[in-house]
Amino acid sequence: MEVLHTDKAPAAVGPYSQAIKANGMIFTSGQIPLCPATGELVTETIEKAAERSLENNKAILENAGSSLDKVIKVAIFLADINDFAKVNEVYGRYFSDHKPARSCVQVAALPKGAPIEIEMIALA
Repeated sequence: MEVLHTDKAPAAVGPYSQAIKANGMIFTSGQIPLCPATGELVTETIEKAAERSLENNKAILENAGSSLDKVIKVAIFLADINDFAKVNEVYGRYFSDHKPARSCVQVAALPKGAPIEIEMIALA
């Protein structure tokens, strides 16, 4: 196992790693929409929050030598399932031709009161 870290994504807010590389796969920890430069939570709109969470995952993957094109599974956690259509629109810009397996669920709450959290599994 290899612990992965990049300054282009926010530091972990608890006792966990940004991602782990194991057996040719990369597993990102859930990324809430924290700006890596400021540590501030992006919450102006669900679209901007989704973009930030996706960009955080993208930065982690690229730092590990992978990319969004190598993602095989995505899990999206929403504080409000009514945001599904708006998140789907943003998500579609990141995964237009390549469509990984995905789940999307509403949860009771997310860390720091975030509206969204996204985690990914990708090929290394």
